[in-house]
Amino acid sequence: MPKLSITDHDRGSAGMTYIYPVLSRRSGGLSIGVNLNTNQACNWRCVYCEVPGLIRGSAPDVDLSLLEDELRTLLKDVLQGDFFERFELPPRQRVIRAITLSGNGEPTSCPAFGSVVGTIGQLCAEHCLLGQVKLVLITNGTLMHKAEVQRGVAHWAELGGEVWFKLDSATQEGIQRINQVHLSPEAVRNHLEICTRLCPTWIQTCMFGFDGQPPSREEEQAYLDFLADLRRRDLPVEGVLLYGLARPSMQKEAPRLSALPREWLEQMAQRIEAAGVRVRVNA
Repeated sequence: MPKLSITDHDRGSAGMTYIYPVLSRRSGGLSIGVNLNTNQACNWRCVYCEVPGLIRGSAPDVDLSLLEDELRTLLKDVLQGDFFERFELPPRQRVIRAITLSGNGEPTSCPAFGSVVGTIGQLCAEHCLLGQVKLVLITNGTLMHKAEVQRGVAHWAELGGEVWFKLDSATQEGIQRINQVHLSPEAVRNHLEICTRLCPTWIQTCMFGFDGQPPSREEEQAYLDFLADLRRRDLPVEGVLLYGLARPSMQKEAPRLSALPREWLEQMAQRIEAAGVRVRVNA
């Protein structure tokens, strides 16, 4: 049985289709992941993405019965079985920190997204986990305009969940270069506004070196200006989750990417805090 590691988020580590355990830097321990994009498809193609064989597209239909069985089985194994011993987790990590809707692509592109949220809520209630473990939806937010996605996100909030909303750049050029999509900062802000009105929302930002250079001063300032604009508009963002590269990219740009020193990330975090937004840093 392989050990779990923050540098390896193998979706097949438990031998299941939809459910996988990982050690999460940002959750601070064991996170149970839910992968709805079993076809390796996403509507973005971030240059730092660690998913091998990534293709453009949406999540396929999901077998809700199988997903429910897998999640129930893993929860039972973790809560009542010898899961922690088999995976050789140290005592401080022998607790479920989060159940995370993430995986190999954009989870809100799943046709049954709302039903998946309901299933997770049902099983958390069965195991007395509501209010005890963090429920996290990681999303690029581009489908927030859809009514069915909004219903699912609102239900996620009712379960006590939160959203981690991707924002790696606040310039159109930066979004194109990093996320490989034609999307304006204004469109991102509109999607973010919808999300913050539905569910507690953190901005999730990955910063890294590209061709040996950190983000330019212009990129940094545009990002800070974006945050300042959110404050002026009174958007209730919880804060920023700022992180660097920890796992190798599986995209063609991988040789051009490099992790930034923690000192650089800490300095950027200070600038974010000076703009009046709280921030958490994971190098």
